[in-house]
Amino acid sequence: MPEDGSEWPGLRVALAVPQRRDLVSVAAASGQSADAGYRTIRSRDRKQRSKLSRWYRGNERTVLGITGLVSFFVLWQILAMLGLISEFFFSSPLAILAAGIKEVQNPRFWTDVRISAFELTMGASIALVTAVPLGILIGWYRRVSFTFDPWLNFFNALPRIALLPLVVLWVGLGIQMKILIIFLGAFFSIIMPTAEGVRTVDRTYLDVARSYGATQRKLFTSVVVPATVPFIVTGIRLAIGRALIGVIVGEMYAQTEGLGVMIDKAEAALASDRMLFGVLIFTIAGIITTEAVGVIERYLQRWRPSIDVEEGH
Repeated sequence: MPEDGSEWPGLRVALAVPQRRDLVSVAAASGQSADAGYRTIRSRDRKQRSKLSRWYRGNERTVLGITGLVSFFVLWQILAMLGLISEFFFSSPLAILAAGIKEVQNPRFWTDVRISAFELTMGASIALVTAVPLGILIGWYRRVSFTFDPWLNFFNALPRIALLPLVVLWVGLGIQMKILIIFLGAFFSIIMPTAEGVRTVDRTYLDVARSYGATQRKLFTSVVVPATVPFIVTGIRLAIGRALIGVIVGEMYAQTEGLGVMIDKAEAALASDRMLFGVLIFTIAGIITTEAVGVIERYLQRWRPSIDVEEGH
């Protein structure tokens, strides 16, 4: 006990809690168990899910996505069969499938697919390889940002389709023209978010890294680049759509080879089923590419903590 006669802070609490031996003596006198004075807390047994339920929980995103697509096409077919949708303008899923089966048997179709895939790959790859490093430099170095920002804002606001006649004058109607159109569509969609991502890196991380003697290269590889990955991925997703638009516009304008030419000829022949089959190919290509980018993003960001919120049943 303290010298001033007051009690220790925890003494009153300790005296208020009944001791085990006191409960034993009281329980013995009343004929009850010594544990009667305690509340027994048992862990709740988790309900075991079935194999089907566990499989669904692991593949819920895929199952719901496929269900939504199938429901859309089934509803489309039913409305077309009932005459509520004009098959002349919108066709129907079964008619598009029949046109696609007939089209893939044509050797010219596979030539168009290879050309369009090559143009898309080349234009998007060149845009990615050039836009990401340049965007990091613009976001990191202030003087570089001051130099390039006016030009980036100018070309980003400029409709790239308006440059088609100039591009034709520069490189002609060959495959180089279409690759350049795809590049212009994808480049600015990647470089703008990348530069902005570098500018928004938390300065606390940079200060901590510098306090531990991190070099400029280590700052880039360990702090700046990992923090900018979400912005780069966002830019790539936007660039996929712009690049696909560039493929279609370039091929329709050049009228040489590619799936865009197939769509344009189907439109001229009023073959909506064949035209929508070509559009569906570009849609599927965009979905597959976007999902591939998402897989790469999850792989690159394994270091980020994830919080899974389970909804109530």
